[in-house]
Amino acid sequence: MSVSTVAAAPSVCAPLPVLGRDVTVPLVTGGEVAYAALDYAASAPALQRVWDDVAAYAPYYGSVHRGAGYLSQLSTDLFENARRTVAEFLDCRDGDQVVFTRSTTDSLNLLAAALPAGCQVFVFETEHHASLLPWRDARVTYLDAPRSPRQAVETLERALADRDPYGPALVCVTGASNVTGELWPVRELAAAAHAHGARIVLDAAQLAPHHPVSVADLDVDWVAFSGHKLYAPFGSGVLAGRADWLREAEPYLAGGGASRKVTRRTDGGVDVEWHDSAARHEAGSPNVIGAYAVASACKALTEAGFDTLVAREQYLVAKVREGLADVPQVRFLSLFGDDAPRVGVLSFVVEGWNSSHFAAALSAEYGIGVRDGLFCAHPLVRTLLGSDPQTQGECGSPEAAPGEKSLNAIRVSFGAGTPDEHVERFVRAVRELVTDGARWNYRTEDGRCVPDTSA
Repeated sequence: MSVSTVAAAPSVCAPLPVLGRDVTVPLVTGGEVAYAALDYAASAPALQRVWDDVAAYAPYYGSVHRGAGYLSQLSTDLFENARRTVAEFLDCRDGDQVVFTRSTTDSLNLLAAALPAGCQVFVFETEHHASLLPWRDARVTYLDAPRSPRQAVETLERALADRDPYGPALVCVTGASNVTGELWPVRELAAAAHAHGARIVLDAAQLAPHHPVSVADLDVDWVAFSGHKLYAPFGSGVLAGRADWLREAEPYLAGGGASRKVTRRTDGGVDVEWHDSAARHEAGSPNVIGAYAVASACKALTEAGFDTLVAREQYLVAKVREGLADVPQVRFLSLFGDDAPRVGVLSFVVEGWNSSHFAAALSAEYGIGVRDGLFCAHPLVRTLLGSDPQTQGECGSPEAAPGEKSLNAIRVSFGAGTPDEHVERFVRAVRELVTDGARWNYRTEDGRCVPDTSA
């Protein structure tokens, strides 16, 4: 099916303004073209609204919580208001805490450090490494990749039924896969966890930028996400949810801000009284601009309306899938099936192509930025590709030279700021590369496939 047969986009679904939409990049074949940023799953471009808000605040920046001056007081109010905005965006419950971190990875490592002694953790092999790896001091059960949402719930229920029923337990699950984009049955998984006396944390890094996330409605205990995927790339993340484990744990970092009172003892040591609030895990001078940017993005997405954003994104997903439906060399990767609900994230392989070679050609010859590799989800991608789980590989690096077999995949991802033309150019480029091949020669350099400019 050609791109022209895809239904027209709803008139209410215009892309949101983002930074970089007018940036041009050189083509190896000559000339320049507007850059098509189709790697939103790694880092989304900043919304223009977020950038404007940050620029307006920047001259008034001051150290928070510790200053009596006007700018410090203003910055403190802005920082704490950002916390309330995020809580509203996530529909947090009374008593939930919102802790500002550096990223989703940082958030989940914080929670891992706060686990009670003897806690069992259950995590599917399909998780991003940020969710798969932080639980080093816990007893971890890794669950096989399910092939349907129902199987995911059944797999978790069986695993929880076999656990020690008297100790604490935590389930960690993604809301939307960073590899396939598929939505996971979070509400059903939360119900299964709670029915067996376990808690659940939701990795919403790929879900929050695309769909509304309600802590109360999904009935999850915690949710983690990153600003840089939510159109606020200023190095800030969020861990939000139940306060008890966080309040009872040693501070994630020891230092100023986390401590309420520090006194010397007669033996020469010190006694410390730590905060019970979110500040307990926010030692040091916080990333005020990052937190403010996250809050600004939350407001912008809420005001744009997720119904509108989801409708546009599904239109773009259909544009890609329908535009490549008659290209048999392209195989999309999926756990739950091609028709499974998903966000704007699609991974695929191309018969006869090394993934790094294909991604390099998209960039050099068409000005399109995608991602290739194992996407920091090695077990999942290897399962989807049917490769040996013991085979060595690295995130984002090719396993073979151009034209040779690749153990990696290619990922295209988009979101609220993606114009139609970027997706249409991508579909056209894939079809042309499959049909006609690359127009340039490529070589491997420092583990990456790059255009050969030596001639």
